[in-house]
Amino acid sequence: MRQILNARLILEDGTVFHGKSFGYPASTAGEVVFNTAMTGYPESLTDPSYEGQILVTTYPILGNYGVAPRREKDDVSEFYESDHIHARAIIAQDYTYNHSHWQADRSLSQWLNEEKIPGIYGIDTRALTKLLREKGSMLGKIVVDGSEETDWYDPNKENLVAKTSCTEVETHGSGDKTVVLVDCGVKHNIIRCLTRRGVKVIRVPWDYDFTQLDYDGLFISNGPGNPDMVDKTVENLRKALQQDKPICGICMGNQLLSKAAGAKTYKLKYGHRSHNQPVRQAGTNTCFVTSQNHGFAVDNSTLPADWEPLFINMNDGTNEGIRHKSKPFFSAQFHPEASSGPKDTEFLFDEFIKLL
Repeated sequence: MRQILNARLILEDGTVFHGKSFGYPASTAGEVVFNTAMTGYPESLTDPSYEGQILVTTYPILGNYGVAPRREKDDVSEFYESDHIHARAIIAQDYTYNHSHWQADRSLSQWLNEEKIPGIYGIDTRALTKLLREKGSMLGKIVVDGSEETDWYDPNKENLVAKTSCTEVETHGSGDKTVVLVDCGVKHNIIRCLTRRGVKVIRVPWDYDFTQLDYDGLFISNGPGNPDMVDKTVENLRKALQQDKPICGICMGNQLLSKAAGAKTYKLKYGHRSHNQPVRQAGTNTCFVTSQNHGFAVDNSTLPADWEPLFINMNDGTNEGIRHKSKPFFSAQFHPEASSGPKDTEFLFDEFIKLL
């Protein structure tokens, strides 16, 4: 007989939501954020950009297709975006213990228990999301019956990039051209997208002085948290901007490239986290469906004269990418690698490879 424990989500404004535990039966704390994707919980949970956060899924059911086995190809996870779960917990309206998928080898609940990550279902996630949209992302705690309550935890006060980056230089793939990938909490599909295009990828830690390496192009990855905490990468990027070698950035990479250029960033009210954000290419009527996961944005008004916005969010007008007006430097705030999610913008990897 399966024992289902009661659990609570407590928000910093005093709001309490009651539900049932389906993951690891322990208390945890973090920043509560919501994701509007309909699928992709294995990819979202292992996305380093969710480090320190409690993930609310607006799609009403979780667990229906279980979890794929852990396999690696060329030292990169085949079905995941990193080697472990980064979100502190996951919240759903409903959870099914009866999963069905030909690739699944265990349930989501089993996986959460293996990695000691709490999960709650039975919560009105529409009401919770509406609250977060009105008040903004908030700190929260999950308390499972029988577990000891934990202290509040604000991930934005930590250098989360340092927690999620690799610690040693790694090499992936092979080819005539070499791309240095600055790992700020990289999603594994970025590595897949690059190596699939026939380049050798040298993956370096976030604070590594990559300017000493011989390379054909520079790629700055996604990552979690506040870009103001990542000064070491910005310092090295400023040196790279003195050259003419192609540079591309994704998500955190967009923010760090902007800061290196001289622009400023700010925290969004509740961030962009979904598979269906409309983004327009600046100066055109071309619009793309994008996958996103970030809580900070670039202030377009602070971009220097030799830089310009490349993409604009059609929902709120925020920055979704920048480019240099004469040099081969560009970036995207969204995720062109989009695993899981729409692949409308994967062509940006082709554009980067052409620049090499």
